[in-house]
Amino acid sequence: MSIDNELCFMSARALADAMRDRSASAREVMVAFLAQIERVNPQINAIVAKREDEECLSLADVADCQLANGDDVGPLHGLPFAFKDLDFAVGFPLTRGSPIFRDFMPAADSVLVERLKRAGVIPIGKTNVSEFGMGSHTYNEVYGTTFNPYNLTKSAGGSSGGAGAALAAGLLPLASGSDLGGSLRNPANFNNIVALRPTVGLVPSAPKALPFLGFTVKGPMARSVADVAFLLGAMAGADPRDPLCYPSEPSVFAKPLDRGFNTRIAWCLDLGGLPLDRRVKAVLETQRKTLMDLGCTVEDACPDLGGADEIFLTLRAWNYWHTLGPLLENHRDQMKAEAVWQIE
Repeated sequence: MSIDNELCFMSARALADAMRDRSASAREVMVAFLAQIERVNPQINAIVAKREDEECLSLADVADCQLANGDDVGPLHGLPFAFKDLDFAVGFPLTRGSPIFRDFMPAADSVLVERLKRAGVIPIGKTNVSEFGMGSHTYNEVYGTTFNPYNLTKSAGGSSGGAGAALAAGLLPLASGSDLGGSLRNPANFNNIVALRPTVGLVPSAPKALPFLGFTVKGPMARSVADVAFLLGAMAGADPRDPLCYPSEPSVFAKPLDRGFNTRIAWCLDLGGLPLDRRVKAVLETQRKTLMDLGCTVEDACPDLGGADEIFLTLRAWNYWHTLGPLLENHRDQMKAEAVWQIE
């Protein structure tokens, strides 16, 4: 593996530390990731709306100057980053994977993007999404399909599929995603990375058309649990612009992860009857002993989820009718059939 490749697959925490102690420069890190993007992204189409390389390198030089000057910098300082194409980020289009918004440029950052910039990331582009974030596979008419880095004939999942594929392929050290019904967890599983759907209110989601509908969350994605915690520390924390936020202490995520696991775990692979592929079941069952070896008490148990599907699907349809319904009258022919069906 080349030095450039080593940087691309180094843990984000170690990469940030290397830039702080000057054993690697932000420019060197950026050069490595830009080279990896040039090699791999044309095949998987994970990063979209990318900045020109020279602009990315100029921003890396600024980050190096700040470190050389002893400026107070954030925990993610110098790390290349691409925001999910459902997030408002100044300087980048917010297409939502829809030709209706192909040329829309936001005038302000979302709270999450604002927070990540303050933590020191260098924005280099966006990550591809499913149209309007709907569905579990990442394809749209603006940027096309994102493919799985492990097998280009397979799906990268969705709707944070661009983020998941980019991480797996070493195009980014960290990524953010969002999740209504699996859009963080699904691409993490498909791409063999790690993601966490946090409790509603831990990470601010503003701006949001329906701020009190407590389903969609923003969350961290990375190649390890430690890096997920590292990113969550920069993402978490209350903000008055999100009324569902609650007081929290993000610094807890910077603490060591080593701990005892004297924990009771309810074990239910199919959540009371959902379809489960036998190969997935076999993988999960091997991990039961892993949890027990860690000190957990694992018990067969399943909560009563009767009515969960109906409740979720009803609220999801109402959400899309409210937020996307006005587009139907003038843009029906530019919306995928599944979106029209869901709204109606």
